Amino acid sequence: MYLIDFHPELARRIYSEPFPLVDITVIPDDDIMQHRRIALLELLQKHIRQRDLMILLERLVTLISAEYTTESQLNSLLSYMVQRGHTDQPQVFYRELANRLPQEESMMTLAEWFEEQGMQKGVQEGMLEGKREGLQEGKTEERRNIARRMLESGMTREAVAQITTLTDDEIEQIIRWR
Repeated sequence: MYLIDFHPELARRIYSEPFPLVDITVIPDDDIMQHRRIALLELLQKHIRQRDLMILLERLVTLISAEYTTESQLNSLLSYMVQRGHTDQPQVFYRELANRLPQEESMMTLAEWFEEQGMQKGVQEGMLEGKREGLQEGKTEERRNIARRMLESGMTREAVAQITTLTDDEIEQIIRWR
């Protein structure tokens, strides 16, 4: 348990009295734009799930250019936009944002993130394709083994081909290697 003996009155006020919540969704965007250091966060919180971020581009550029946020805060907000924001053309949105802002380092971080996402997606797709190919090869090898056993038990080539769906050439190869 956390010790509250250092400031008992403060602890009592914080933990036992109701605290005000602000519904940011009812505050007009023009009012939010005046909130300086917290404006960017409020604007994103208000619109992150209900709008295309492209609509907010001008306001975002204005707030970021005003340099009310630290580099760390800006990186966090950019990451939040990438992960939770909605836009029909994310590359266009972020390229436009990067072109209009002076914070090159933050935009490089964003570009690096996109590059990493592309590499991760490529690796995942490559692994998936490799699994598919391996699975297909395994199935083909199993069909060959079954065909070999069928031929050894005296079944005709035509019957083996029909049951295993192997081609005549594949069956011929099996016969040669028996």
